[in-house]
Amino acid sequence: MQDNIIPVITIDGPTASGKGTVASRVAERLGFHLLDSGALYRLTALSALRAGANLADETAVAQVGHYLDCSFVGDQVFLGKEEVTEAIRAEEVGNSASRIAALPAVRQALFDLQLRFRTAPGLVADGRDMGTVIFPGAQLKVFLTASVAARAERRYKQLIGKGFSANMDGLLADLQARDARDMNRAVAPLAPAADAHLLDTSNMTADEAVEQVLGWYAEK
Repeated sequence: MQDNIIPVITIDGPTASGKGTVASRVAERLGFHLLDSGALYRLTALSALRAGANLADETAVAQVGHYLDCSFVGDQVFLGKEEVTEAIRAEEVGNSASRIAALPAVRQALFDLQLRFRTAPGLVADGRDMGTVIFPGAQLKVFLTASVAARAERRYKQLIGKGFSANMDGLLADLQARDARDMNRAVAPLAPAADAHLLDTSNMTADEAVEQVLGWYAEK
């Protein structure tokens, strides 16, 4: 099946908007492949941190991304043969990923890798620029939003539930800083595609959001 007829659903949005959960469940319901593009940046950040690379050195970090050896098996994320699903969710890695995502050379290094995830029978791509940059011709584009307070509460529960320490005030400040970086970066700033469906999940359950996305896709 040619790439241009393999269906793609893009689900973009800010940190902790629920896009990862929604994308995973939509992919499962449709039997599609899943691309967690944010994980690619987190994997690059984790690799760069472990290698002692200077995160401000764009060329060095881009090299790490270019040679990234990663894979996704169900809900598990692998760096080489090491399972790093929890490691890439640490706050230091998340903050570092947001910083390096603003570097044009890093984004270019990961561009081709993301395109290769488009395989039959279809793909659900979760990220920040899936509908605007990576898959601009996607059959369905969704942009998830939620209030900063709602996102901070979700992130707090997620971290506590996984055994990480968390502070609500710190999470609020962190999310606001990440939003500012993501929306104001020079390359592929966080913004909904012109033809994206906007979905505010502040007062929605994940199941409700999934049903809405599936309903939009059925209309296509």
